[in-house]
Amino acid sequence: MTLTMTDVPPGDRRMTADIRPLVRVLRPALTDADFDRFAAEAHRQGLVFTATYDPHGHCAGVATHRVLATSRGRVLFVDDLVTDPARRSAGIGAELLRHLTARARAAHCDRVELDSGVTNQAAHRFYHARRMTISALHFALEVGAD
Repeated sequence: MTLTMTDVPPGDRRMTADIRPLVRVLRPALTDADFDRFAAEAHRQGLVFTATYDPHGHCAGVATHRVLATSRGRVLFVDDLVTDPARRSAGIGAELLRHLTARARAAHCDRVELDSGVTNQAAHRFYHARRMTISALHFALEVGAD
């Protein structure tokens, strides 16, 4: 199957028609309005929304990513990587990861990094099968308004 990778900017109809529904599969607590605010702000911060389309024009997967300069070198950081649940195990996620790896090389990054929830065992198997290693633990501290 031939897949087409397309970067979609906020304001493009594909952002709400294609990207938003798939990101919400991964992040179900995100409302439509929350997604729209997030997409606009994150895009201004350098987040890129890449959609994967099949030959029929169906959006089969999405990756959100950005290049970061860190003390560990340049990194292409993947915020979200999600495949249409009805199309999982069809090679779409693997193709997206290959595309992101090629973009990282082109941007002179040292590596591709991402976080994955500790309970997302299926994703962990997917990443390990693609030779990704667990290189850090991600810690979080909620700082709600006082």
